[in-house]
Amino acid sequence: MLKLALEAPRLRVLAIGSHADDIEIGCGGTLLRLAQSVEALELHWVVLSASGERADEARASADAFGAVADVQGFRDAFFRYGPEVKEFFEELKGRFEPGLVLTHHGADRHQDHRLVAELTWNTFRDHLILEYEIPKYDGDLGAPNVFFDLDEEVARRKIELLMESFPSQRGKRWFSEDLFRGLMRIRGMECNSPSGLAEGFYARKLAV
Repeated sequence: MLKLALEAPRLRVLAIGSHADDIEIGCGGTLLRLAQSVEALELHWVVLSASGERADEARASADAFGAVADVQGFRDAFFRYGPEVKEFFEELKGRFEPGLVLTHHGADRHQDHRLVAELTWNTFRDHLILEYEIPKYDGDLGAPNVFFDLDEEVARRKIELLMESFPSQRGKRWFSEDLFRGLMRIRGMECNSPSGLAEGFYARKLAV
């Protein structure tokens, strides 16, 4: 199994999200931290369901994080295990060889998120995969077993980029600075982060 070395001079990261803003919410702070600590970070960013204004937001956000964006138009909330999405994952595997894959948590209650997690594992079978979490109404947050501690500056920048990049979401009650910071604060407490802030992930297999 491929191993992750955070001190490595080069790292290729594949971040996969079902919808615009999933990646940023789930692992935006970690990606910003990697950009600081890895000399040559190559970040490939895949959003499977975004169109119109949301697609524009997704591309602009990826650019702000220093990522190469790949925005697809699969129908939101209707992902299914069929040839179209499966073929896309196979094509993705053929053109990008990552050292680290970030994807949705497999126990997420959103059907699109679960399918993306499953296809990620089916496609990248010999890779280090970390599953990120998305806070939402379903109340499906769990107990992460991998943490990336974040300093105050990185946590603040993550929130700033979220609020700046997704104006279409600002009217939603859950899309708020205090929610994003609150989850990072909880995970920071759980891993005894020096700053009190962190992002949590779920690792099924991890070779160190």
